[in-house]
Amino acid sequence: MIASLPRPDASPARIAPLARLPVFLALEDKRALVCGGTPAAAWKAELLSAAGASVEVYAPEPCEELVALAAEAPRGAIAIHRRAPDDADFAGVAIAVGAMEDDVAAARFRAQARARGVPVNVIDRPAFCDFAFGAIVNRSPLVIGISTAGAAPVFAQAVRTRIELLIPRGFAGWVQAAREWRARVEQTALSFRARQQFWQKFTARALASPNRVPGENDFSAAQADAGTTSNGSIVTINVGDGDPDSLRLREVRALQSADIIVFDRQVGAGVLDYARREARKLLVDQSGRDDPATLMAALAKAGRRVVRLTGDASVAAGNIMATTSVEAKSA
Repeated sequence: MIASLPRPDASPARIAPLARLPVFLALEDKRALVCGGTPAAAWKAELLSAAGASVEVYAPEPCEELVALAAEAPRGAIAIHRRAPDDADFAGVAIAVGAMEDDVAAARFRAQARARGVPVNVIDRPAFCDFAFGAIVNRSPLVIGISTAGAAPVFAQAVRTRIELLIPRGFAGWVQAAREWRARVEQTALSFRARQQFWQKFTARALASPNRVPGENDFSAAQADAGTTSNGSIVTINVGDGDPDSLRLREVRALQSADIIVFDRQVGAGVLDYARREARKLLVDQSGRDDPATLMAALAKAGRRVVRLTGDASVAAGNIMATTSVEAKSA
């Protein structure tokens, strides 16, 4: 037990307001309804099918693209009904998408969907939408969605292109391996802390060799390392003027692997946003009431990975990162 921790309410500001809540829907074996026969409707039907939904398309005059798509759906079946949807067609539907030519038709479609409690999207008509589609980076099971809340779709696509260049395609194989191995890890006798170590080792191997196909030797290596006594560490990062964009890659990695983050009031919320959500964040009082050095030493000796963030002007200008390894006390 580590005594004299700062109070839990000494915490950074809460998450900043979100224009949209990003949600990833599980649509496998569920029904989706698409109304419209345009190429835009075909693209949404393709997305829904790729997500595993059984797609019912209602279009009196479907375009050639839709007809070809129905004949060769990417995943879930796509059926075309050459008529407009009736109210009863919305029963049991998980999601509804419409491609409408005017507001009157859009309002009617939205009313039909909402009457059955179905979330609705009308393409390019945000006033009639309960949700929006974002730009997608597909490394499934790793999927990244990008939204500008409809303000700048072209900008969202440009961001997607940037991310596409940064995310190796081999990550898909590593995430698939994680999906297959998760149950095996849970069935082992490893403690909660050891299971965390397993996934940390797994992640390190994935980042080091992203385009290598993971195999049983990767599972065995991560399992062998998990549960071993790990030394604690103290990483000190000077954030200078507090601009989060000035952080270097190794500093971001330290924040994302920390168990505990000790910070002072000069450190802005933007920097703390880079920390992993599970890390405990402790605000220390530099007036003399708290002793950060003693606190961090105690935490590190207990095997914790501690990151000290400071904006103290007495530290040389610019980001300075210093790491100290501390031998953990044996239990």
